[in-house]
Order: sequence, then structure tokens, then C-alpha cells
Amino acid sequence: MSRDADLQALQQLNRDYIDSVQRSDVRRFDEILAADFYCSNPDGSLVDRAGFLTQTARPVTISGLEAQDVKIRIIGDVAIIHARTSFKLANGQPAGRRYTDVVGAPGGRWLAVSAHVTRLA
Repeated sequence: MSRDADLQALQQLNRDYIDSVQRSDVRRFDEILAADFYCSNPDGSLVDRAGFLTQTARPVTISGLEAQDVKIRIIGDVAIIHARTSFKLANGQPAGRRYTDVVGAPGGRWLAVSAHVTRLA
């Protein structure tokens, strides 16, 4: 793939990731997560792929989830995505997170390998 094609694929993967969180879309996550995926949650817990899919299946209580300030760095067959999110909690209060995703393409297809999410003050 060309660098432009890789960047477009990574932008779409990031959009799919955010949309899948908002919709509890386990099926799409199953397609875009690497077999050895891990996620560091805002509460400090570390979950593997199966644990992440289980937590994703739970109904969400947030609305209006959007990614902002997305920065994608491609380093060979690895990409790092830095961004923040904004959304509303169930009580209508605004909230946000910052995340860093590591994406790899050793077989030519970009898959999420790792995610780290932190709460914003």
C-alpha cells in the first residue's frame, strides 16, 4: 500500500473503532482487533481481546461519542493513533477521554494491537 492508502485505511479503522464503541458493535471489533489485542482501561485494568469484546457487548450509557485531534503516525508496519474523545454521560454531563491506539499490519492489513484510554480531568 502507498502511504496515502495506509493513512486512509488507518483513518477508517479509527472511525470504525469509535463507532463500534458507541454502538457496542462486537462484530466489527472482532474484525479489526488483532488476536493478541490488549486494552488499558481508564480504571487501570488491563483486558485481553476476549475481555474487551465482553465489555464492548455491554449497553453503552454515553451518547454523541466523537474523536477529535486525531494524530496518526506510521512507522513501518506499525501506526500509533493519538486522539481525544468527547461525549455526554447518561446524566447529560459532558465528558472526555484521551486514547492511544497501536495498530499493526504485519500481514498487510491494519489491525488494532493495543489501546490505552485515560480520563480527562
